[in-house]
Amino acid sequence: MIILIGGVGYAGKTFMAQQLLEKYKYPSLSIDHLKMGLFRADIRCGFTPTDSLELIGEKLWPILKGIIMTCVENNQNLIIEGAYLFPEKIKELEADYLYNVISFYLGFSTSYIEKYFESKVLKYRSVIEQRDNINDKDTVELYILENKTQKEICEKSNAKYFEIQSDYEKEIGFVYDWIDNELSKHLKR
Repeated sequence: MIILIGGVGYAGKTFMAQQLLEKYKYPSLSIDHLKMGLFRADIRCGFTPTDSLELIGEKLWPILKGIIMTCVENNQNLIIEGAYLFPEKIKELEADYLYNVISFYLGFSTSYIEKYFESKVLKYRSVIEQRDNINDKDTVELYILENKTQKEICEKSNAKYFEIQSDYEKEIGFVYDWIDNELSKHLKR
């Protein structure tokens, strides 16, 4: 089974992948690591680490698609997480592959961001990966826009989207329950 965790930055994708790795013993791949590995191997790879999500996502998708297909063909499990997973790209996978994929996206409501941007969102951004640098995109307004855009894309693509409204720990628990249920359904097929 392939578990794809997408969504906005700082939503807890990497932490969730780590938790799922520990629970299910599925290996995990951070798309940020793939991105940096490719760039460091060849700075002419077609993107820089600071390019747009869209540009980097377009460049990385053929590789990610190939990894997903190879894992499915070899009956291997894998968790892939990152902001570069786009719902419309995942739907490009043929039905035989999609059958073995669980994909979802994480984000925050506007009210959650307004209330907890400094105290929770930015505070916990380095739980797994070291992210000391705060850049221009780390403003409440831009982060609200990023979350709204992610939600709209997921709705348009009919992709599973979990929006944290008020209690991160409780609501992220619902995501873990959903994953357990999806994996259970797959095993029964």
